[in-house]
Amino acid sequence: MSSSTSGVVNGGISFWYADDGLPAAVREPLAGDASADVVIVGGGYTGLWTAYYLKQAAPFLRITVLEQKFCGYGASGRNGGWLYNGIAGRDRYARLHGHEAAVRLQRAMNDTVDEVIRAAEAEDIDADVHKGGVLEVACTPAQAARLKAFHEAELAYGEKDRELYGARETAERIRVADAVGSSWTPHGARLHPVKLVKGLAAAVERLGVTIHESTPVTEIRARHAVTPYGTVRAPYVLRCTEGFTASLKGQRRTWLPMNSSMIATEPLTDAQWESVGWADRQTLGDMAHAYMYAQRTADGRIALGGRGVPYRFGSRTDNDGTTQAATVEALREILVRFFPSLAGLRIEHAWSGVLGVPRDWCATVTLDRSTGLGWAGGYVGSGVATANLAARTLCDLVQRDSGQGGRTDLTELPWVNHRVRRWEPEPLRWLGVQGMYAVYREADRRERTSHGAGSSRLARIADRVAGRG
Repeated sequence: MSSSTSGVVNGGISFWYADDGLPAAVREPLAGDASADVVIVGGGYTGLWTAYYLKQAAPFLRITVLEQKFCGYGASGRNGGWLYNGIAGRDRYARLHGHEAAVRLQRAMNDTVDEVIRAAEAEDIDADVHKGGVLEVACTPAQAARLKAFHEAELAYGEKDRELYGARETAERIRVADAVGSSWTPHGARLHPVKLVKGLAAAVERLGVTIHESTPVTEIRARHAVTPYGTVRAPYVLRCTEGFTASLKGQRRTWLPMNSSMIATEPLTDAQWESVGWADRQTLGDMAHAYMYAQRTADGRIALGGRGVPYRFGSRTDNDGTTQAATVEALREILVRFFPSLAGLRIEHAWSGVLGVPRDWCATVTLDRSTGLGWAGGYVGSGVATANLAARTLCDLVQRDSGQGGRTDLTELPWVNHRVRRWEPEPLRWLGVQGMYAVYREADRRERTSHGAGSSRLARIADRVAGRG
């Protein structure tokens, strides 16, 4: 480990757990064969929100959540704390189902940001939420061109309250070096991921949902969730496993577990914050191909993330979030490139986690009415809010199928029951993902050095190969 990354707390699940503490006690594992009306596999945001809304809609339901480690162990406890209105696959859904269908999906996502905030307040969950919106900056001519196109696309999808800023207006909000413009939406908030997932798990238990932790599910089949401790039988089995889906029998090529990494700095002084700005505490992103994401935490740090080692051979996932020194250094370099005045700022924590990526990069919600099997996920890194919309949609689909409800606005959204082909077998999967991100990083490097106004051809080639868009 280089001198600039020595002394960094590396792994330990995430900074969020270091800050708020690991669970004091793990909930009891499954004690043997059992039955339920609905069994939910996965104790992250998707699974817990699904249990929350289902139990509220139908209090008589016997709902069991099975979690392999503890609630929030996966992406729900490791993400960047971006509660925002982005959703994976919107453009593809517009092509498949028409522009208005995609507009309805976007409006639902806009509303979801406020729904998460409302539900957290209703359950007295203090998750350090600050609704400052999302600011995405451009720092090169090519990024500026993409920013303008992105901004216009968002307006076309009905986001009339979005604002476009030039260099001066951007600097008035946050002083990112070389920023030539930015786009801001009010539909975003910063939060503390672990405080939210802990509070949500407690709220679900108060409603009467059974949660079994330390209970890995090895196989899901019609009306059965199989674990080493017994099988839970239920008319509905809902898979909410996101980046850990590949560990289930028969699911290795369903969603690719993409690795994402983060760093958290030491708390900034008042003078350092004055040099940076960021008084409105927007979440911060950029228009690079290998993009970054960041937030100003409640205790005055910068938490910043991006893609490090994007994929592990064979769809493997890590255990405790340990991050390669080169990735920590690369993220620190992004921090300093954005904020040169913070060059001496100490990095105190680094961690990694996985997110779920379908082959067509589209988030989906599905319920197979013939088998009772349902699933939601493939959020491609936008899961903090999307998981809530997906959960409410799963709830409505189960209610409709069981005769307790009918069609709703959510069940008619274009991502419902979308099917996608599987990922390629190894080693093609590993070679493709590694090559794709190498090309994206090279495209970003060329755009920074050439100052050309157009996006690098390399990135367009990588987009086509990846199946994005």
